[in-house]
Amino acid sequence: MFSPDQENHPSKAPVKYGELIVLGYNGSLPNGDRGRRKSRFALFKRPKANGVKPSTVHIACTPQAAKAISNKDQHSISYTLSRVQTVVVEYTHDSNTDMFQIGRSTESPIDFVVTDTVPGSQSNSETQSVQSTISRFACRIICERNPPFTARIYAAGFDSSKNIFLGEKAAKWKTSDGQMDGLTTNGVLVMHPRNGFTEDSKPGVWREISVCGNVFSLRETRSAQQRGKMVENETNQLQDGSLIDLCGATLLWRTAEGLSRTPTVKHLEALRQEINAARPQCPVGFNTLAFPSMKRKDVVDEKQPWVYLSCGHVHGYHNWGNKEERDGKDRECPMCRSVGPYVPLWLGCEAGFYVDAGPPTHVFSPCGHVCSEKTTAYWSQIPLPHGTHTFHAACPFCAHQLSGEQGYIRLIFQGPLD
Repeated sequence: MFSPDQENHPSKAPVKYGELIVLGYNGSLPNGDRGRRKSRFALFKRPKANGVKPSTVHIACTPQAAKAISNKDQHSISYTLSRVQTVVVEYTHDSNTDMFQIGRSTESPIDFVVTDTVPGSQSNSETQSVQSTISRFACRIICERNPPFTARIYAAGFDSSKNIFLGEKAAKWKTSDGQMDGLTTNGVLVMHPRNGFTEDSKPGVWREISVCGNVFSLRETRSAQQRGKMVENETNQLQDGSLIDLCGATLLWRTAEGLSRTPTVKHLEALRQEINAARPQCPVGFNTLAFPSMKRKDVVDEKQPWVYLSCGHVHGYHNWGNKEERDGKDRECPMCRSVGPYVPLWLGCEAGFYVDAGPPTHVFSPCGHVCSEKTTAYWSQIPLPHGTHTFHAACPFCAHQLSGEQGYIRLIFQGPLD
């Protein structure tokens, strides 16, 4: 994919390791992407390696000695075992890797600032009032600078003093080879889908990743003191479609190769124009319906298609069948008389969530986001962490919990489209 001598040709495009996309956003944050706070973050090969790897281990330190080591101008992880004993692991520069850090903190060591996702929120102000459960320095991703550019994930990130502190209450232990390891308070969970991120994908099993990148079964609750069982035959290596949950936000990892097979925004725009060109009609008002442009994905347009989620019949907005209770309350479909929610349709604009390039024929229930059949089928079977110990399927474009028998339904357009 990239020639080995690309280092000597700075004009060539930089190597892209992959991208992280936050679930629950339809192409951008509600008030727009700004700086390190956005809905999608691309990881490129750095001009100069900034990765680190463990080196010297200092055992049986007093707190004062631990502090002295931590204050050195290099990275370290401190494991507080008791008030009088701390183990400090020094980390040294690794010229073969690049490190990227993710968390809630806006301090400079964080490359990608992530805040709690509030399902269906249309403005950042709605998300600010929530007491965050995302760690300030949540996790780090280490990418190999040479092909195949393997990316690995580790719990916890280094702070502005280049330290990670695991306090007395954090789950921590000595490994069989004498090294230390531990878990962060709310943990970093990862799920690798089976068969990659394709139309044949099936959900994998959620696991917890430790500070040193080992894999464990989940704790009984998110912040329980007791770690799960170590899973020997699984690794912290990210693959196309891996999901990373930071307890408050879930990120999708897409490899550069995987993204090259994903529909582009241009392709989604062409599909939108194709639907509109077929001039679908409202079977009650006989007016022509049209999906609004992708830039106007929050404001309901007068030509906007609406759907009855119980049956999938597409209409324009009208008051038929229920004059008193409008807007989201159950309504009766004039075509088939089935009763259910009546919602506007929105195109899924975040191309990274699509598992194929199929036409937008299906809609998630109850939010009204439209995408390909394979994409709705995939996300409807993915259990996403919710709160401290529950899981449920959700729409990737807005994070609303899915409802109904399958969580999605086929759209039935009136007119030349069917």
